[in-house]
Amino acid sequence: MKQTISTIQKAKNSRKLTMITAYDALFARLFDQQVDLILVGDSLNMSFAGKEDTLSATLEQMIYHTQAVCNGAKNTFVICDMPFGTYTNKKDALKNCTKVFAQTNASAVKIEGGKEKAKIIKALTQNSIAVVGHIGLMPQNFRSEGGYKVKGKDEANIQALIQDAIAVQDAGAFCLVVEGVKEEAAKQITQAVDIPVIGIGAGIEVDGQVLVWSDMLGLFEQFTPKFVRKYLDGANIVKNAVQTFKNDVENLQFPDNNEKY
Repeated sequence: MKQTISTIQKAKNSRKLTMITAYDALFARLFDQQVDLILVGDSLNMSFAGKEDTLSATLEQMIYHTQAVCNGAKNTFVICDMPFGTYTNKKDALKNCTKVFAQTNASAVKIEGGKEKAKIIKALTQNSIAVVGHIGLMPQNFRSEGGYKVKGKDEANIQALIQDAIAVQDAGAFCLVVEGVKEEAAKQITQAVDIPVIGIGAGIEVDGQVLVWSDMLGLFEQFTPKFVRKYLDGANIVKNAVQTFKNDVENLQFPDNNEKY
């Protein structure tokens, strides 16, 4: 059964939600109904496009990949990550998010930011755009913050994060991603709001977990964040398969009689 905003919200304090990223129809089809939610993350700018960060991802790229994911995952709740610079004010945010909804079958968009983005989130939700919030470590802020920095290390920061979460919830977001925070901070955030909190690098005391698919399947080799668990040695499996193909070609073992017309 395809998840809806209502079923996702009802999962809080009932069962753990599972989210994974996807960027194309092929993998989206493999993930379809295996997970509760699929995020078309701007992380595609790194793992798919080979860039050093997410900041140069464009709205056109995100729409293209969201269309592809929706084509593959017809039975899963799909979220489009709004790229850097597309929601700096209410007017632009509404224009760009409306474009995403009009041109894709995404069920929601994701917006990074806490209290400072609450008015933007409210403008979207009041205009029939479903929003997933994102607080804590926010990749789109990494240049202004001088790197990817873990949050929630002291009481003052924990309280600030809680206020961010409440502001995002009160603005109408139905779900919240919390990234790169200490486990105790994530626990307190989760307890402070009524909407599901999905963690990434935030410990176990949350309502669900999300991972980037290429990290989780061991295909992205440049670096591995501390919070990633590799469920498959994907890179070596692919490399070995390609090497076997190459050997078969060179040794005239491919194609064989069963593979000829």
